[in-house]
Amino acid sequence: MKIRHSLLALLALGSIATAQAETPVPMAATPEEVGLSSVQLKRLEAVTKAQIDSGLLPGAVMLVARRGKVAWLSVQGKRDPAAGDPMKADSIFRLYSMIKPIVSIALMQMVEEGRLQITDPVSKYLPEIGKMKVGTEVTVEGRTTLQLADPKRPMTVQDLLRHTSGLTYGSRGGSLINASYVEARIGDRSLSNEEMVQRLSGLALKFSPGDRWEYSVAVDVQGRLLEVLAGKKLGEVLAERVLNPLGMVDTGFQVPAAKLSRAAQPGPRLGGQPMTPRFAVDDGAKYESGGGGLLGTMDDYLRFTMALANGGSFQGKRIIGRKTLEFMTADHTGTRPGRPLGLGFGLGFEVRTRTGDSAIPGSIGEYGWAGNAGTIFWVDPKEQLIAIYMIQVSDPDRIELRNRFRTMVQAAIID
Repeated sequence: MKIRHSLLALLALGSIATAQAETPVPMAATPEEVGLSSVQLKRLEAVTKAQIDSGLLPGAVMLVARRGKVAWLSVQGKRDPAAGDPMKADSIFRLYSMIKPIVSIALMQMVEEGRLQITDPVSKYLPEIGKMKVGTEVTVEGRTTLQLADPKRPMTVQDLLRHTSGLTYGSRGGSLINASYVEARIGDRSLSNEEMVQRLSGLALKFSPGDRWEYSVAVDVQGRLLEVLAGKKLGEVLAERVLNPLGMVDTGFQVPAAKLSRAAQPGPRLGGQPMTPRFAVDDGAKYESGGGGLLGTMDDYLRFTMALANGGSFQGKRIIGRKTLEFMTADHTGTRPGRPLGLGFGLGFEVRTRTGDSAIPGSIGEYGWAGNAGTIFWVDPKEQLIAIYMIQVSDPDRIELRNRFRTMVQAAIID
């Protein structure tokens, strides 16, 4: 495996001929070989360098693959501004929500095995979830409280997968329910997955399951569901079902001591403001967050996205059936409110439903997701394209940075 990392480093330096025969994904001789513009990709590289020079981000690892070949890999800036050492192709990043598709794949494997159906109520496996009521804010004589009522129907596994569960994130709103998540410390890394779900079940649902789309801790609940179904910790489940089969040797919930020198770290924001705090990569936390806890490298995530692009398999290892993946990457939200125009959501993935409206160019049917530290990936079946962006930045900057990356990559498609 050390060879694999050195090969990626060689590619980043342009030593293509030396490494080409042994890379996990073949390298195109030039971006133009697979219908991409070298000029545009160099422009993206220059823009990223300017962002690094200005202090907007410490460093970046960026990759575009097309038609089964890596067309471009760029490694820039610092891995850790405090240490001063350069970013490398095998640097380890906090993936945050880019774990969500991995967890969803593992859960859908169990659907393929007949161990559950997505129409099953979550309470069939996690009885405590069935006790949750829908909370509606009611103001009487200037005092706002929650009025509780039974949901119109039970929360299903499909609701967890597509974010129509009635759950939320405490930080994503100012309602009493959002505040209750913060007060209950939902997502605290000192809690186990079991303890988190037990604590969550004592709170109110924000809406009746199925009524709308709202991004939430639903995939953390999926993580606990996987533990119950498998009788193992989430990290073990993901390793057995996805990470080990694909050779994702640097992906996990903790960075071991021998690899700490490869962990990418945020730095001070532009103007000297502190970055949003990021979880410690070696704190031994009990919480294996199915919604945001994994760390990994560009190489590892490329292996996962290649499996997706290949219909569910990579290098002879199948992680999901082709028809199951097609089902997962179809839109499951329909006309429900909550999603931006032109973008739906499948089972673990954002899915583009229209070429316009979303303000970011792309193809109908492309799918992917992003992470809270700025990482993003997408797979475009129509263009046979994969793009992955690995950075570690603060909340105010991440959306603008990855949207610019996404727009500039789309502009590189010339054939």
